[in-house]
Amino acid sequence: MSSYHSKYSIDLSEVSSYNEFAVRKVFGSVLILLILLGSAVSVQARILTITIKAPIHPVTAEFILKSLEKAREEQAKLLIIKLNTPGGLDSSMREIIEGIVNSPVPVVAYVSPYGARAASAGFFISVACDVFAMAPGTSTGAAHPVSVALTGQQQDKTMEEKVTHDAAAYIRTLAEKRNRNIQMAEDAVRKSLSYTEQEALKGKIIDLVANSEDELIRALDGRKIKRFDGRIEELKLKDEPIVEVPMTIRQKFLMTIANPNLAYILLMVGLLGLYFEFANPGAVLPGVIGGISLLLAFFSFQILPVNYVGLLLIILGTVLFILEVKVHSYGALTMGGIISVVLGSIMLIRAPIPELRPSLKYIIPVALGVSLVFILLVYLVIKVHTKRTLTGKEGMIGEIGTALTSFAPDGKVFVHGEIWRAVSDDVINRGDKVQVVEVKSNLTLKVKKF
Repeated sequence: MSSYHSKYSIDLSEVSSYNEFAVRKVFGSVLILLILLGSAVSVQARILTITIKAPIHPVTAEFILKSLEKAREEQAKLLIIKLNTPGGLDSSMREIIEGIVNSPVPVVAYVSPYGARAASAGFFISVACDVFAMAPGTSTGAAHPVSVALTGQQQDKTMEEKVTHDAAAYIRTLAEKRNRNIQMAEDAVRKSLSYTEQEALKGKIIDLVANSEDELIRALDGRKIKRFDGRIEELKLKDEPIVEVPMTIRQKFLMTIANPNLAYILLMVGLLGLYFEFANPGAVLPGVIGGISLLLAFFSFQILPVNYVGLLLIILGTVLFILEVKVHSYGALTMGGIISVVLGSIMLIRAPIPELRPSLKYIIPVALGVSLVFILLVYLVIKVHTKRTLTGKEGMIGEIGTALTSFAPDGKVFVHGEIWRAVSDDVINRGDKVQVVEVKSNLTLKVKKF
């Protein structure tokens, strides 16, 4: 019996070992297969493309830098930046260029579609890319640095020269590293010259002209390029899938909020909403709308280069409108408020290009419209304050009634549908018309003959 049990236990052990070995083998095979599939997916080479059709500011900088990071993680063969920009902020431009020159993935700047431009900051970014291409009917250049001081005036000549020299040195470095025409690049900065695609190609500012994205990729396939660190790399792009990288929902929202016209309108709506709420406590809705609008406006101002002198002028104008209710200035405070709001609106955003500043076609109608609303509200408040009181003791003064008795020296009168005890300094006979002069204590009226 003991030998039987011993044999039986050995058989069970062998079966258990065999099952465990089989499970491990299957699990190992599946794991290896998953690793291979993941590796195949992760190393799948692609050509990524992004579209920039906006000024250069922190949101566009974030989008480009995130796309560069995505291209690096996916080991993409190429990243194409399709540019159509009037320029933008120097700080955002330098962030983008830093990301491009340090990118392990080659970057192409492609100015498209027809009629597009890569001006100012867009020119710097394009020159910094491994390949600079343009579509027919496009332009680039006009890169003279423009800065606006806090007062809204152009900066002094010495500071302007310093900024220009710095920008010229920066573009020379980029052009030299990318083997582009240094003189033409510097002229675009110092003389604000702009070039067509043919002028740029002939002057060796750009590498090629392409009618479409497909034509651009075919022209680059097999081309050897010099990276920013001096390495020579051959582009192998044949049959590579082209993937458009869209903006995230957050980036799209930020891009919308970064519109200076929208930011300005949100600010004015916010101030108007808060005024409604303070003038009519408990209305709730104007306060909620005003608060949300102001928060969104201030969020926009974190993206846009705001001139806080302009912002303070707008707030001062609002305060002057409110003071008109308390101080009867015969319109002086109102006029001061209108001037303050309009000037503040013009100075609100100090940006180097018009596309980053509120347009006058928005500023004038909105500023005047908001001013008229404030004036109307102030007028209504003043009208209510000057109107004779119709309720309480004050409401009785001036009322006309009839003497029910002769006064000697007091008597009874019928006023406002009620019989009152009254006194008077005048001689009043029964049936005479009387007018209430004062409401005395003990429900007694002082009247005079009417």
